[in-house]
Amino acid sequence: MNSAHANAMRPHLPIPDAETEAFWRGTKEGKFLLRHCNACGRDHFYPRHYCPFCWSEDCEWRPAHGRGRVYSYTVIHHNEAPPFNEMLPYIVALIELDENVRVTSNVVECTPDMIHVGMPVEVVYERVTDDVTLPKFRPLSR
Repeated sequence: MNSAHANAMRPHLPIPDAETEAFWRGTKEGKFLLRHCNACGRDHFYPRHYCPFCWSEDCEWRPAHGRGRVYSYTVIHHNEAPPFNEMLPYIVALIELDENVRVTSNVVECTPDMIHVGMPVEVVYERVTDDVTLPKFRPLSR
């Protein structure tokens, strides 16, 4: 990513905090981490201190396989706000990971006419700044 694009993205980038810092550190290392609840055995995302299913605080980080399927998606054809206007058209999708957790992300390396519900995808990482690496998904190469 060029520096002008990275600077335009800066206001829209995540700001790691105590609950999400391990997740963002993982993306920088090429790992997609999920929170796992040791009390009820379920994984969850977005990272938080407690389990959203049973409210237990007995949670830990575990690596996900980084594969899943497109559950739903939309193709953005119009967005006047920089830097998004430079990316048109782009795909925003709800991805159901193999761990049965849904995450929202962009689908890259894919044209709007290629994407479909149920399409297998895998995570890829885009280093935006020295501090932020974004997980995105692309069609699963076979």
